[in-house]
Amino acid sequence: MGEILGLGCTHYPGLTVPDERLPAGFQRLLTAPGVPAYYKDRANWPAELVAELGNDQGYSAAQRYSARMADDFRAIRAALDGFNPDLVLVWGDDQYENFREDIIPAFCVLGLDDDFAVKPWQANGHGGNGGRPNRWGEPADWLLELHGHREAAKYLATGLIERGIDMAYAYKPLHHPLAHAFTNTFLYLDWDRRGFPYPVIPFAINCYGSDLLHAQGGSSALFMPPRDKSTLPDPPSPQPWRCMAVGKAVAEIFAASPWRVALIASRRRPAVVRRALPCRLRHLAQALAQGYGTSGPA
Repeated sequence: MGEILGLGCTHYPGLTVPDERLPAGFQRLLTAPGVPAYYKDRANWPAELVAELGNDQGYSAAQRYSARMADDFRAIRAALDGFNPDLVLVWGDDQYENFREDIIPAFCVLGLDDDFAVKPWQANGHGGNGGRPNRWGEPADWLLELHGHREAAKYLATGLIERGIDMAYAYKPLHHPLAHAFTNTFLYLDWDRRGFPYPVIPFAINCYGSDLLHAQGGSSALFMPPRDKSTLPDPPSPQPWRCMAVGKAVAEIFAASPWRVALIASRRRPAVVRRALPCRLRHLAQALAQGYGTSGPA
């Protein structure tokens, strides 16, 4: 009987940059056309915000923030190492990276090669002119070396289909080596660059939703250009109840497997992860409490 560990981790891209670049996101908001003028006026800012900006435009606060997040990542990695899983499954969204106009599955299990690597600092993950600045000072050709687990991915996809969940699966990338929801998760869980030895199964979830995000100037609009010029909005992302049902089925399938599996919910915003993790893993925890393996805190 398999054992399961549930963890949560952010894949927020801002944490990849050096500390001195972290406050730039706030400065961009001050020039964004969708932000009301009221909020751009320093006189209306909360005292806590003014205090964090201090006299160095937030650089000291950014240093404290990244140090705190680094400790959190180390704690999650320690829990992962203590569990010593046979494989790691990561649920992450795909923001117009691997899945585009030609196919947009609601869910997709990726059974990748036993050994593969991505270059996270090349432009758009593919190549381009020079590398992207990062807090580790790694060059454009630096390789994030990873391992797939195709056998377990096929086992999982089979189990989901047998339970009536029409699960998409793939054995190689389509448009992008690995969406940043997964790449950043592995980068952060190897914060001190000791390597990430555990075989991985990326489990992509469609987050495109509706073109309403673009109309409202949501953060997703930064990553997802409009794909369809028709008057109808894009179909929505999977319903929450379906995501919960899939998560419960994944726990049941791996609980009956011969593997020790770490299940990681990867979300974009660190603060959101901390608040939302308990409710988003509630069904998984309930399944585990009924005898489907073991779990631990993130």
